[in-house]
Amino acid sequence: MLSVSDTEAIILNLLQPLDNRHDLEVVDLLAAVGRILATPITSNLDFPHWDNSAMDGYAVRYEDVQHASTEQPTVLEIVEEIPAGYQPEYTIQQGQAARIFTGALMPQGADTVVMQEMTYREDNRVCILAAPKPQEFVRYKASFYQAGTQLLPARIKLNAQEIAVLAAAQCPQVSVYRRPRVAILSTGNELVTPDKPLEAGQIVDSNQYALAALVKQSGAEPLMLGIVKDEPIALQEAIAHAIANADIVLSSGGVSVGDYDYIEQILESLGATIHIRAVAMRPGKPLTVATFPNATRPVVYFGLPGNPASVLVTYWRFVHSAIKKLSGVAGGWEASFIKVRSQDELRANGKRETYVWGRLHLIDKAYKFHKACGNDSSGNLINLAQTNAIAMIPVGKTLIFPGEEVLVLPVNN
Repeated sequence: MLSVSDTEAIILNLLQPLDNRHDLEVVDLLAAVGRILATPITSNLDFPHWDNSAMDGYAVRYEDVQHASTEQPTVLEIVEEIPAGYQPEYTIQQGQAARIFTGALMPQGADTVVMQEMTYREDNRVCILAAPKPQEFVRYKASFYQAGTQLLPARIKLNAQEIAVLAAAQCPQVSVYRRPRVAILSTGNELVTPDKPLEAGQIVDSNQYALAALVKQSGAEPLMLGIVKDEPIALQEAIAHAIANADIVLSSGGVSVGDYDYIEQILESLGATIHIRAVAMRPGKPLTVATFPNATRPVVYFGLPGNPASVLVTYWRFVHSAIKKLSGVAGGWEASFIKVRSQDELRANGKRETYVWGRLHLIDKAYKFHKACGNDSSGNLINLAQTNAIAMIPVGKTLIFPGEEVLVLPVNN
């Protein structure tokens, strides 16, 4: 069996990001939310576009007010009022000031803004009660960004703040990578769809829905291929179809060593190179990862276990990182653990890297991990609800005491 860290490294080495020549889409700005930017963005606009005030107050010449104090206020004549969006008409001369509001254009001649709390007004005069700093509360043109330079780099995820920057830069459309296509199929004679009545021995195929939801959360496009019976011909046809239409294929079930577990021999019949057969982790030991050297384009196959908790844990631990790299993100693909304190006793047999699901809570300004209640069997789907993290108990460790630190992988983010 491979270690978890070696498994992650092998998987990430099998994947290459989407091609920035052939895998691009041009989409409207709001459709770009959550997408990966494919090309760097530059703008012909300076930010700020012009010198403007960062405060409600008075635009002045610093040399006129540099000695102002409460005991000896500097008195200036108000020659103009400048709200945001207004074009100033006057040049500020010695002994003059302009009433100005946040975001408004600075008038010619003025180089400093005195905030209104440091003044009082008498008719068309303002008394400055404290000396400001030179150029205080002035946002100068191009001080945030200079036109023609790179505004946003390629291969970043476009969240709300990047969408705002693109809108401000007047980019109504952007080039993004297409979403990776992920085919999903479930194997097993015992499986039925959620709309069918259950007969004795049957199980609802929850894995298909869990994986489709996870794939969407990872920013990819799920292709749900349904349930495939444990019959070699049907399985081979379904897997061949998946390989032909997706970048990644996820199957659940059929990768153990039972009499009806045909996945590995079918993959080999389709010309696959099998890189991973088992991982020293619990849950999730039976994991098959394969590629197809003779395929017209790269495809990575993940044969996941059949138990619901095993499916979720192996996805969170390996598949999410694989999709992240494939999608075009520049780096940081590996699973990112944080160190927190456990509120509960966590147990393992010490032979394999063990994952325990639960919730991260913010308690007394620090995150703590609380194990999910109930039976932690890999077949227990119910207590996975409302979990948001998995804690990792390393090989050789059998017990983590309450209050002891543990590495935790946040999920669903």
